[in-house]
Amino acid sequence: MKDLNMRRILRVAALAVLIGAMPSYADQNNPELDVLFARLNETLDRVEAAAITRQIWKNWYQSDIPEVTALMNRGELSMRLARYDEAVKYFTEITEIAPQFAEGWNRRATAYYLIGEYRCSTDDVAKTLALEPRHFGALSGQGMIYLQLQERWLALQYMRRALAANPHLPGLKSNIKALQKRLDDEAV
Repeated sequence: MKDLNMRRILRVAALAVLIGAMPSYADQNNPELDVLFARLNETLDRVEAAAITRQIWKNWYQSDIPEVTALMNRGELSMRLARYDEAVKYFTEITEIAPQFAEGWNRRATAYYLIGEYRCSTDDVAKTLALEPRHFGALSGQGMIYLQLQERWLALQYMRRALAANPHLPGLKSNIKALQKRLDDEAV
């Protein structure tokens, strides 16, 4: 057991060193993401997968534009305070300032989802995925949108795509299994 824990610690430490040695880029264009996604799909260790997932989110969230960073922080605060309309305004500013910044679209999609504007959310998810096709947050979010719209087959497709991008998403395998069973039952 100690051997297993030590190997886990060493893998996470090696990943941290690798990440620290790479040049600093922000957003979905960071070449570090290719390494992170490859490692995410190789690891069987949940602790390591969680650390890699956090690093991917960190990359997606960052922007080299200070105004975008400030707006992201304001938008996130608005979301935590359940001021979703306010969050939409901040994230809209981001999409206008930096239309190539995928996370601005993704965060606005989330805010739209939370206020029940599912079609607007879907449009923003599409823009997110055009910029970052591996965005498992947007993929699973689109699955949730389709569930709300009672479009279960489409929900299942997006959930499967999210799982392909990140096979370590908590609960997604069981959600896919339950949704597939429901679709199979409805087909009978």
